[in-house]
Amino acid sequence: MSRISILGAGAWGIALSSLLADNGHQITLWEPDFQRAGRLHTDREDLTRLPNVVIPYETQIVSRLEKALISTEIVALALPSHSVRSVAKEMAELGVKSDVFLNLAKGIENETLCRMSEVLQQELPLVLRDRICTLSGPSFAVEVAHKLSTTVVVAGFKEQITKAVQTAFSNQYFRVYTSLDIIGVELGGSLKNVIAIGSGICDGLGMGDNTRGALITRGLAEMTRLGEKLGASPRTLAGLSGMGDLIATCTSKHSRNRYVGEEIAKGRKLNEILQSMAMVAEGVKTTKSAYQLSRKYNVEMPITEQVYKILFEEKDPRQAVKDLMTREPKPEVWS
Repeated sequence: MSRISILGAGAWGIALSSLLADNGHQITLWEPDFQRAGRLHTDREDLTRLPNVVIPYETQIVSRLEKALISTEIVALALPSHSVRSVAKEMAELGVKSDVFLNLAKGIENETLCRMSEVLQQELPLVLRDRICTLSGPSFAVEVAHKLSTTVVVAGFKEQITKAVQTAFSNQYFRVYTSLDIIGVELGGSLKNVIAIGSGICDGLGMGDNTRGALITRGLAEMTRLGEKLGASPRTLAGLSGMGDLIATCTSKHSRNRYVGEEIAKGRKLNEILQSMAMVAEGVKTTKSAYQLSRKYNVEMPITEQVYKILFEEKDPRQAVKDLMTREPKPEVWS
């Protein structure tokens, strides 16, 4: 049994608290909003984010970060990517000590273009930096919470750290693979959300299965091109955190990013869509970062470019599809 602290009591944090309780661990769930923490403690359920899923009564729910970090062996950050830096900074100020720091966010910071492990490396003390890892893959919280078979990958800098997470999280409905390609795993988990917005746009326009199949395939090509440029293995992008998560997010009714794309295609404004959502669609912010990375490293990413222009320059989605389809003819190449 391990003592595990989950930072963030959204759908993913709650789902993982149930998973880890099933595995016999001692869980502390941190919710920074005092009132919401109190409601979760009393109700043991979040009717908005994850209805019909009971938070185990053995799980301690706290609103003070310092209480969540007492004698913990694994710190799991189930936070939106834009919150990771500030929480990591606060952890460092509190003198956090833990064997493992597990990032669960799928995003790239807008201001710095840093992946989440890079953010944690910059904010945590030097002695803790090789204990950082990231878990990613096709893993909708609602399906994990209902114990549907799910397979993911955890990547880090040391095999000892990734194996510790593999051992703590694995059970009969949640299988964890390990990897040392943290660049590829983090990029795959982040960039697929951009393509999923594009998939939603196509669905919202009434496009068909042919369109979706092409979008997923060429989207993976874009992800792989950028990944290789940044030091990732193309094999990683063909794995769970690349192709696997891409397929799930582009096709599932559970995908928040796909939903954003659908609503954009129906004519709704981005701000209106985001304000109406209870949970974060990471792909919106990541689209900005991915577009900036493509320009910084001179990587051709036409789908990402069109999604960026639709979201932030109010380009007409139908025109964007037309521009993609009428690009200069070329051979099918992967790089």
